[in-house]
Amino acid sequence: MSGASSGVIDLRSDTVTKPTAAMRRAMAEAEVGDDVYREDPTVRRLEEEAAGRLGKAAALFVPSGTMGNQVAIRLWTRPGQEVILEARSHIIDYELGQMAAFSGVLARALPSADGFLTPEAVRAAIRPPIYYVSKTGLIALENTHNMAGGTIAPQQDMEAIGALARERSLPVHLDGARLFNAAVALGRSAADLAAPCDSVMVCLSKGLGAPVGSILAGPADFIDEALVVRKRLGGGMRQVGILAAAGLVALAQQIDRLADDHALARRLAERIGAIPGVAIDPARVATNIVIFEVRQGTSEEVAGRWKQEGVLCLPLEGRRVRAVTHYDLGPQDIDAAADRLRRVV
Repeated sequence: MSGASSGVIDLRSDTVTKPTAAMRRAMAEAEVGDDVYREDPTVRRLEEEAAGRLGKAAALFVPSGTMGNQVAIRLWTRPGQEVILEARSHIIDYELGQMAAFSGVLARALPSADGFLTPEAVRAAIRPPIYYVSKTGLIALENTHNMAGGTIAPQQDMEAIGALARERSLPVHLDGARLFNAAVALGRSAADLAAPCDSVMVCLSKGLGAPVGSILAGPADFIDEALVVRKRLGGGMRQVGILAAAGLVALAQQIDRLADDHALARRLAERIGAIPGVAIDPARVATNIVIFEVRQGTSEEVAGRWKQEGVLCLPLEGRRVRAVTHYDLGPQDIDAAADRLRRVV
């Protein structure tokens, strides 16, 4: 943690974290090989460790979470099929329509109040077996849900959706970019949370602090095919053990400390909630994402003024603003950010 209250406080995302000293040492000392030939021992150790933590048979190191999601969609679907997902999911909003451009599939986007689909909504959205309608090819879930404010999926609903998918012979993919945040908040393993899903993607470069990389995990034959699609997308990265070494440190040292980020987020939400002209329910802040609404002005205007005060955030649509906590921040930064927001609004 590197407190920043005297300068710029960056709340835009947990992706702005810098690799830790332990990560830098591991990267400098990493044993490497050519990963396109599957000869990088550090990558293989990372993949084995990640697969175990996620409760899957195998895993693949990929450059980004978007690539991991899109590889999964490509493998689970056929062109012309539909993917059932929540209307504000990352796959729809922030992956540049790649599911259509690369895999030729459509989004069956379902709105929800808190970012999570109910089993009833999914059941109703599955297409009937009629030849002249597009078929459902995949159910894609997101946990935690970014644009709903880092909310955590109810595990009983995840399990019910998984059971429904098996009943209908449909695969389920989990965008678990921040799945370890959910696991720490619930006191459960990531493997438990991912168990209802056939494949899962997790990011190493968000709250865990690695400089680059994500993990796609699933059945062994699925990962064998994923290796081909990763290469097709330009994801063959040669001596990438230098990056995988940081990922191993992230899994070993950075998961439990996510609880600190959650505590900072609640602290920020409580202080923001006391500011006149700002609307937020601190009780709904479950992990490290804080989304609040300003009463006057647009989110862009507020973000611009907050930036002038030395705080960076992410303006969303209308009057909603997102702030994300991470290990490069401390309580003093949170208090300073709230004080500066009070001046802004």
